[in-house]
Amino acid sequence: MGSQQTNSGGSVAVFDLDGTLTFHDTLMSFLLGFALRHPARFAAGWRLAPALADYARTRDRGQLKSRVIRQTMGGARREEISAYANDYVRRLEPRGAFRAGALAALQAHRTAGDHLVLLSASPDLYVPRIGEHLSFERTLCTEVGWDGDRLTGELKTPNRRGTEKVRCLEWLRTQYPGAPIVAYGNSESDLPHMQRADRAVLVNANRRARRLAAELGIATADWK
Repeated sequence: MGSQQTNSGGSVAVFDLDGTLTFHDTLMSFLLGFALRHPARFAAGWRLAPALADYARTRDRGQLKSRVIRQTMGGARREEISAYANDYVRRLEPRGAFRAGALAALQAHRTAGDHLVLLSASPDLYVPRIGEHLSFERTLCTEVGWDGDRLTGELKTPNRRGTEKVRCLEWLRTQYPGAPIVAYGNSESDLPHMQRADRAVLVNANRRARRLAAELGIATADWK
């Protein structure tokens, strides 16, 4: 995360990505699309079974994410991944990946002069490009490692989910001193950082997450 402070007026609108801005998870479709372009990588698919078994034991989503990325894209060159990521993001909007309600909320904050921040647990292989595409001021997401020009898939940062998003939100307060924070998320794992925001809206959530949000005084909504 950078350290440059932004002191101009307006609120800070923090948006989750998967299920909030989009209808579906982006990471799996990103990885599947890459694998379809490189069918030989499917031959190593059997190695995902131990990863899933370990996840069932540890519930460590960051470790699982890293292992799936390594199995699908590990060793690929930066230029190749960059070209694929550009194409992937370019195709999202024509395919109807983004919720109209989410885009309307983004535009309302933009019109109000608010600062837009994309905060996602998905990796920096493509999330910053989505941030640029949607004109976010900042993008915070899980960062992955490289060995020179080749992707290792190891996580350089903690998986930016749950309590790690709380840390990111508190860091944002240091970057926008005095600015109120509005947070949007869609899942139970988003509630910890949303609870720390000055205002929050849980969107498109399941029944359990809605119930927990109500107990925390967090508003809910449905974005089509």
